[in-house]
Amino acid sequence: MIAVAVATTVYVAHNRTSPFDFNLQSSTAPPAKTYDHFDFSSYWLATHRQPNLAIHGQAAYLVDLDARQVLWQRDAETSRAPASLTKLMTAMVAVDDAGSLDHVVEVTKAATQVVPSVMGLTTGEQLTVRQLIQGMFLDSGNDAAEALASGLVPRDRFMRQMNQKAKSIGLTASHFITPSGLDAPGHGMSAHDLAHVAAYLDTYYPQLAAIAATRDAVITATATHKAFYPHNLNRLLWTYPGATGLKTGLTDNAGGCMLATATRGGRHLIAVVLNATGHSTDDAAMLLDYGFSVHPTRTFGPFAG
Repeated sequence: MIAVAVATTVYVAHNRTSPFDFNLQSSTAPPAKTYDHFDFSSYWLATHRQPNLAIHGQAAYLVDLDARQVLWQRDAETSRAPASLTKLMTAMVAVDDAGSLDHVVEVTKAATQVVPSVMGLTTGEQLTVRQLIQGMFLDSGNDAAEALASGLVPRDRFMRQMNQKAKSIGLTASHFITPSGLDAPGHGMSAHDLAHVAAYLDTYYPQLAAIAATRDAVITATATHKAFYPHNLNRLLWTYPGATGLKTGLTDNAGGCMLATATRGGRHLIAVVLNATGHSTDDAAMLLDYGFSVHPTRTFGPFAG
């Protein structure tokens, strides 16, 4: 029996042409549609001492998207007011409903009455989903968010869709009351969920990621709308080498928030900072600097997070 086992082992080792890839899902039938659940491992945190970074945010989360490792965290699972970081989910649901970024939306009166932080829409104007997302991402226009939420399907249905999508992609501490992220009882997301949303958007909605990475846009006037000049509020796009997005936010309850993505040397990092008024951009830059200074590798083990 021992001789047979040894011979079998030698044969397999000799004839195997690719490294063994341990996959917990290999024992079950593959899903009808391949979907990346973005399960970030806490192995790095378990095997490396977390440095005492001077992060002001009440919650923070740093992820290496390629290694799927969490590199730094603070209270990452608590649901908090996410301010305009909400708009990432709004954009994805709008694209799902519209089917195309070129779909035309008519601005409702209710959308123009939301303040502050506006794109500058007027009732009855007609813009494409792409143009409204430019105003929503760059200007952080709450009016643009409301225009998308009420101009494609009834608003209450749109909000249900946002919450349904959150569950379907694996968010566990998120609930949406408004499409803009303005403070509302029960409206919240965790830093962990926000990193998940960033990874999901970058992977499955590359056109939205490209809009979020745009510094300035020009929307020329037509017969159906005036001219707009969205300007990105994300200072990292000008100051941080390799910054690719993604969104800023600020409300009374949320404080200053930042969801930052950056790429260097083929590596992709995501940094989330919540409730760091006056420091969210610097906090995100500090987290990214630390992330690029270390070199985690993708591992398999008992530390999935």
